[in-house]
Amino acid sequence: MGKLIRGLGLALALVTALAGTASAAPTEIRIGVALEPPTLDPTAGAAEAIDIVVYQNVFEGLTRIDENGAVQPGLATSWTISDDNLTYTFKLADGVTFHDGTSFDANDVKFSFDRIGAPDSLNAHKEFYSVIQSVTVIDPLTVQFKLSKAVGRFLFDIGRGDAVIVAPESAATNATNPIGTGPFSFVQWDKGSRVVLERYDPYWGKPVALTKASFVFISDTATVTNALLAEDIDGTNNFAAEALAVFENDPRFHVLIGTTEGETILGTNNKKAPFDNLKVRQAMAYALDRKAIIDGATYGTGTPIGSAFAPHNPYYVDLTGTYPYDPEKAKALLAEAGYPDGFSATLKLPPVAYARLSGQIIASQFAKVGIKLELINIEFAQWLEDVYTNHDFDLTIISHVEPFDIGNYANPNYYWGYDNPKFQALNETLNGTTDEAKRKELAIELQKIIADDAVNGYLFELAQTGVWNAKLTGMWKNSPIEGLVLRDIHWVD
Repeated sequence: MGKLIRGLGLALALVTALAGTASAAPTEIRIGVALEPPTLDPTAGAAEAIDIVVYQNVFEGLTRIDENGAVQPGLATSWTISDDNLTYTFKLADGVTFHDGTSFDANDVKFSFDRIGAPDSLNAHKEFYSVIQSVTVIDPLTVQFKLSKAVGRFLFDIGRGDAVIVAPESAATNATNPIGTGPFSFVQWDKGSRVVLERYDPYWGKPVALTKASFVFISDTATVTNALLAEDIDGTNNFAAEALAVFENDPRFHVLIGTTEGETILGTNNKKAPFDNLKVRQAMAYALDRKAIIDGATYGTGTPIGSAFAPHNPYYVDLTGTYPYDPEKAKALLAEAGYPDGFSATLKLPPVAYARLSGQIIASQFAKVGIKLELINIEFAQWLEDVYTNHDFDLTIISHVEPFDIGNYANPNYYWGYDNPKFQALNETLNGTTDEAKRKELAIELQKIIADDAVNGYLFELAQTGVWNAKLTGMWKNSPIEGLVLRDIHWVD
């Protein structure tokens, strides 16, 4: 009888274990993303699609930016700042390894920032780090930065994807085989299909719940919708607003609508006629009906903007009234500029829904004042080459998703070619100011200058519209920095 009881006990234990296994929450996730990254090295490319996959997942910086846009410790666990704000001394995390097993120390930090500042650097934002005068290794876990001038947002800037720490042993191949210190290691990149990451178990920080994450490239809304409904993917952080109703009342899904840093603009080539004429740019600004664009392109989820600043930022000022919708005023300005019958131009559109929908609406609005637009749909790699790199365009539509990126207007070589010495000088003053009240005053003045100059057509702030499996939690509602951070995502029963 005792053997029978013990046998029944073992059988019951086995059944219980099997039941527990059957009901255990999954540990893998498949995420649909709109764009395939052109490279997987965030220090050598400008595309947001790179950071979506690797920022805080594969690669980490000395600091990291959290969901609220605040600076948190990263590979640097603490730091001290000199009284003159010119010297930063960082204490580094101990026991950190790169995914290839090589160790992380202060020499890797020095290598990474020396690489950013090198003459042949491909970093998209070298200007953020040009103030770094020297990086000195004090000991393996201490590194000191000396700046040529005070920079109010230095700790934020070194937490961007542009400033993640890479190793000299693997930096040259990070574009296709990224090796960082993050909680996930790179496994494979099936071009045109997906990137796969796996949990890095020797990770130095807090363990993550997910064991595997696949970023699946799907640019078409219908395809993403079908993939979600069929449970071929588990979620997306950037879903088309027009199709959200499909999921809002479906208990299998959770819809997250938050904010981004994405200022969506009608990008304008200021160095090319007729757009080098202020009156022409002002005419285009008056010809834009933002409400119609927002309703048609974002189904009301976008927030109207009148300059290049996020409305949730404490420095924001509402300048949407600078050029209110006024087609007759637009026609008059075109006539004053020497274009009484309007003109023709091309509008190059990357493969994202907000751009192509906005393009159709703007083409209709511009036609009413005599501006005839030819819409040219291009893939994102071609957009990067034609528009961003070669400046071969008239007009384009894109969301600039980097935080506090108004400083791009101080770069006359940036793709829209705006060259205003007054703006450049004020931006320089802002960058060196640490007093918050003064920084806000300067930021507002900068916003007003580019609004008055109608450098670009300021359309709307892009919303983050996520659709996720209802059993997932830990996703960021808002997007204060480029990236889709996996560290807190997990399944619940």
